[in-house]
Amino acid sequence: MKMSMLFPLVLLILGSYKLAAATVRPEFIVHNEQWLIDYLDDVSATYPHITHLYSIGKSVNGNDLWVLAIGESPTEHILLRPEVKYVGNIHGNEVVSRELLIQLIHYLVDGYGQNKTITRLLNTTRIHFLVSMNPDGFAVAKQPDCAGTQGRYNARNYDLNRNFPDYFVTNEQELQPETGAVIDWSKSLQFILSGTLHGGVKVVNYPLDNLPGGTSGQYSSAPDDDVFIHLSKTYSYAHPTMHLGQPCPENDERRFPEGIVNGAVFYVVNGSLGDYNYMFAGCMDLTLEVSCCKYPADDQIESHWNDNKDSLFRLLTQVHLGVKGIVLTPDKEPIYNASVDVVGRSHVQWTTSLGEFWRILLPGTYTLEVTAYGYKSVSYSLDLTAKTGKSTEDSDVKRTDISVWPDNAQNIALLEITLMESTGEAVASKDRGLSSSVAGQSLNVCLIICCFLWSSNSMPPLAK
Repeated sequence: MKMSMLFPLVLLILGSYKLAAATVRPEFIVHNEQWLIDYLDDVSATYPHITHLYSIGKSVNGNDLWVLAIGESPTEHILLRPEVKYVGNIHGNEVVSRELLIQLIHYLVDGYGQNKTITRLLNTTRIHFLVSMNPDGFAVAKQPDCAGTQGRYNARNYDLNRNFPDYFVTNEQELQPETGAVIDWSKSLQFILSGTLHGGVKVVNYPLDNLPGGTSGQYSSAPDDDVFIHLSKTYSYAHPTMHLGQPCPENDERRFPEGIVNGAVFYVVNGSLGDYNYMFAGCMDLTLEVSCCKYPADDQIESHWNDNKDSLFRLLTQVHLGVKGIVLTPDKEPIYNASVDVVGRSHVQWTTSLGEFWRILLPGTYTLEVTAYGYKSVSYSLDLTAKTGKSTEDSDVKRTDISVWPDNAQNIALLEITLMESTGEAVASKDRGLSSSVAGQSLNVCLIICCFLWSSNSMPPLAK
């Protein structure tokens, strides 16, 4: 064997040994803050090729709000690769959330390169974990405490899930450093999908949490209500009991059909993180209530992980449902802040500095309108066809070519819409542009319809 071939082989063997040496699962207990910091640092040092540890700010008491990013390119955004996040411990005494995220981190880094599904997800998605948004509250919480409030609030006695800007009313609360850090974080990256983990009941709570007049028990429908219901069922049906809607005698004896509930029906919240993410940050967000007991005994942590692990993973895969694309000038330069509107949904998305946009959509026919200042708006129909009964491995690739005529009808440009391959990579297209000429300028739109098919044997039904 040539030395040029032997050297990479030696590196591969050494790398495999390092992977094998770092696969010790964290104990199923509630870990203290210093342990968490040391653990995240150790994971980042052991898996530098797929993890990146960074702080988004500090709490009132000066504790760093650490985020661990996991993905094939952990330190930088890849064009059209979606960013997703999980946020735990926004209420400091709801500790199951942080332990679930600790276990999920281990599950992902340990399975990368070993498990095809985990590897595929991390090669096509970057996942950010803010394990504890409220370390100060956690520091004063007591175990066990299923229904109490000690540790719920931050060090200034603010409920962080009532501290965000609200769409319907002016939030008069003083913005807290933890809240400000999450807002800045959300502005620095275009997150597409998010889950905020809570405790005290078992249900998926979906937007909107507030409504004009603020009356609890009244349904507050989001423009993407059907998508939120589907995402919620994705989580609840992958959970062994959540979809049964069983009550939590310790805290809440209400039954929630299929284990999901609209936020305002549950109870109205002014200034929630979920509504902020959706209405201001362009990110689909679910509130995941993952345990009846907020701060259980250590011997219950493993059962909570077993109940929630499939749900947490499956929700992440849903970021690859719908449509994504790039808005470009005729010179192939990205257009920042172009509006991308799905007609009839009254919820506009805006393109990133790279011209990217994403919309999580269910199978169906939609009209997409793209508008940018100084350019002619374009609109056209999208046909997102559902595929069922096939896993990723045996799914085929479909392409649809659509001819689009500009209003001036001086030329005909071909818009090629390419479905995602089963590997999650886009089929290369020969002509990816839609050109509509006006006053010497035109708007090019490159679209990719995402058909990222995971095993469907036990997936929940699509929302009606």
